[in-house]
Amino acid sequence: RCAACRHLRRRCPSDCIFAPYFPANDPHRFACVHKIYGSSKVGNMLQDLPVELRAEAADAICIEAECRVQDPVYGCVRMISLLQQQIHNAESQLVKARAEIAVLGSHAQELRHHVQDI
Repeated sequence: RCAACRHLRRRCPSDCIFAPYFPANDPHRFACVHKIYGSSKVGNMLQDLPVELRAEAADAICIEAECRVQDPVYGCVRMISLLQQQIHNAESQLVKARAEIAVLGSHAQELRHHVQDI
């Protein structure tokens, strides 16, 4: 049985919509999804998608559900905000480093001119 059918205590049919995305060896993955969205809503979402998009959708649903379990108010928005802050900090450091390189480059050029004048 897949993790979903095991969690729901039901027989896992051969055409189970959950089986490819919620394997039996990862029960926590479905538990989070079930807690946040419920099994019927997730089943309907997966059913409405083309087969080639279901795995990616299941992964996205799982990530959002795990974030909601950890932070019921902000969910993945908190993670996105933290990543945006890290990007902003890295960009600021890059601007500072480029400015330092420019200053050092101009100092080196001044030294070269000074040495040539001597």
